[in-house]
Amino acid sequence: MKKFNIASCQMTVVDDKETNVEHATKLINEASKNVDLITLPEMFNTPYDNNKFIENAEKEKNSYTLRTMCETANENNIYLQTGSIPELENDKIYNSAYLIDDNGKIIGKHRKMHMFDIDTDTMKFTESDTLSPGNKITTIKTPFANISIAICYDIRFTEMWTLMNKNNTDVILLPGAFNKTTGPLHWETLIRARAIDNQLYVIATSPSQVENPYYVAWGHSMIVDPWGKILTQAHEKEEILYSTITPESISAVREQIPILKNKREDIYETILKKELN
Repeated sequence: MKKFNIASCQMTVVDDKETNVEHATKLINEASKNVDLITLPEMFNTPYDNNKFIENAEKEKNSYTLRTMCETANENNIYLQTGSIPELENDKIYNSAYLIDDNGKIIGKHRKMHMFDIDTDTMKFTESDTLSPGNKITTIKTPFANISIAICYDIRFTEMWTLMNKNNTDVILLPGAFNKTTGPLHWETLIRARAIDNQLYVIATSPSQVENPYYVAWGHSMIVDPWGKILTQAHEKEEILYSTITPESISAVREQIPILKNKREDIYETILKKELN
C-alpha cells in the first residue's frame, strides 16, 4: 500500500436516472482535481425503493450508468467506485457496486450479500422481494491499495469482514443508505467498530438526507482510520469529503495492538468442528 487521496461524494438522489447520473458526473469532476479515488453512494442512480430498482435496473453490458461512469473515470484519470446500482442479469436484480480504474475499465464488482428484510409493526422493507444476494467476497488489488467492497447491511456481518481482512485488505469501501431510525443508532458505531476490529480504513458513502416518498437515507458519510478515528464526516446535506489514506496508520495500529497476530484461529476452528460434529 502507498499513500493516496480519496473523495467520498454524499449526493442527493432524485426520481430520475439520467439526472442522477449527470449530477454524479458533476460531483466527480469537481472532486477529481487532487484525488486518486472517488466513491459514490448506494443506489446513486435511483430512489431506494423496490419498484424503482425494477424500473431502473440495467444490464452491465449496455448500462447507460456504467458507460457514463467509465467515461468519467477515464476523462478525469481517477479510480471510481460507483456506489451501487440495480444490476439486471438473467431476470435477477442485484445491488451491485463497481470499481473502475483510471483508464475507464471495470476491474471489480461486488453484489450485496445480505438482504435487508424487516417486517414489524412500525416498518416493513424486504429487499429480497426484488433483489437477489451476491455470494462472493470482493477484494481488488490496485496500484495504491488492496480494496474490498461491502454494501450497507453487509456491515452488520462480522464474518464477511473477517474474510475481507484475510484478503490483505487495506481499505473497505462501503456505499450505504441507513435510514433515519438505524442511522442515528448504529451507523457511526458500526463503521468505527469494523475499522477497529479489522485495523483498516473504512470509507462509508451515503445518499444525502432528502425527504421523499420512497426512502429517506441518514446521510452522515464518513472516512474512518484504522484506529477508529473519524477523519471527516458529512451531515445531512450533499457534501464531498476528502481525506488522505496512509500506510503508516495501518502499520502503527497493527504493531501497537497486534490483534491480527494474536488471534487463536486454532481454537476457533477446533470449537467449530466440535459443534458441527
